[in-house]
Amino acid sequence: MTNALDQLKQFTIVVADTGDFQQLAQYKPRDATTNPSLILKAVQKDAYKPLLEETVRDHAAKPARAIIDELLVAFGCEILKIIPGRVSTEVDARLSFDAKGSIDKAHELIKLYEAAGIDRERVLIKLASTWEGVRAAEVLQKEGVNCNMTLLFSPVQAAACAEAGAKLISPFVGRIYDWYKKQAGSEWDEAKMGGANDPGVQSVRRIYAYYKKFGYETEVMGASFRTTNQIVELAGCDLLTISPDLLQKLYESDQPVERKLSAEALANETVERIAIDEPAFRYQLNDDAMATEKLAEGIRTFAADAVKLEKLIEALR
Repeated sequence: MTNALDQLKQFTIVVADTGDFQQLAQYKPRDATTNPSLILKAVQKDAYKPLLEETVRDHAAKPARAIIDELLVAFGCEILKIIPGRVSTEVDARLSFDAKGSIDKAHELIKLYEAAGIDRERVLIKLASTWEGVRAAEVLQKEGVNCNMTLLFSPVQAAACAEAGAKLISPFVGRIYDWYKKQAGSEWDEAKMGGANDPGVQSVRRIYAYYKKFGYETEVMGASFRTTNQIVELAGCDLLTISPDLLQKLYESDQPVERKLSAEALANETVERIAIDEPAFRYQLNDDAMATEKLAEGIRTFAADAVKLEKLIEALR
């Protein structure tokens, strides 16, 4: 019987969520995503220390933040040697509330990729789904720089990203699940709240239905999974980005995978258009405790890992 990973690929573009590019080949993903936390994790492995050391040595005269950019692009270039599609590279999370700074950083990253011979069509610039991140994406998309909107937890973030013309969004399934499970505490019932009822799965399903209802071209890529069940419940989503450990579990599994999401299946869903001017965006996001908390937490975590990368770099100078 065909394994679950190959079954999933019949309905959804599979993306690998990792900086560990040596793991990619066996799963044959089309695209790959990275973030500062994944790169930090990778460079602490013996296999990738030479790439870190070489990058620092070749760019030793530059500030640490610029060397991080060089390192992100070095990993991206290696990943693109293995996959046929696109790699996502993240703008420094410390720029999450700085639209101009995010645009400038995106330009720098694209310039580095193009200097390495990589066409910008093979790169997605990851931006936090803040109001400022959305505004940065709007400018970049018009310039032909495709954006992946990350740290996305709410319908209003998704609506704003689509209106801005973002190429792709990454709604975070697992972190939404984590929040609701923690809130419920001892009253959490996995049998009732898992599977199709998983709050993270339901969030992506609503966003997918919204996009299809109103004809947005922005791609929906479910992200941040905790279990293979969450992945299987979103079969049919445009893309799903999956960590190597869960890719391995799908590869080893023979469980049946059926299409769960399609424009036709959700055609009769009741979907109302969301107001997305700045006051409405900020209010609706603020009114969603889960989204507010997980967005802030995500930015803090990625920013902290960027600082850790800087310290690693400084130690090698």
